[in-house]
Amino acid sequence: MRKCRYTEEQIIKVLREQESGSKISELCRKNGISEQTFYRWRSKYGGMSVSEARRLKVLEEENHRLKQIVWEQALDIRALKAALEKKY
Repeated sequence: MRKCRYTEEQIIKVLREQESGSKISELCRKNGISEQTFYRWRSKYGGMSVSEARRLKVLEEENHRLKQIVWEQALDIRALKAALEKKY
C-alpha cells in the first residue's frame, strides 16, 4: 500500500481550515490534493483530534497484525487437516 505523504496533523489541519469557512476547492488546490481525497479524509478523520487520529492508526495496525496471525493459523490448520486425511 502506498504511504500517505501527509501526517495526521496535516490532515486534521486541512479539515479544520475547511470548518473555519474556507472553500474546499481552494483548500485542495493549495494543499495539492484532489477533492475526492479531501472527502475521504473528512469521512475518516472528521471531528477527530490529532491524538485520536494517532490512536486510530495504531489500532488499525494492530488489527492488521492480528488478522494476519489468524490467517496464518487458519492456513496451518488446513495444512494439518489435509495431511491427516491422506491415507498412507
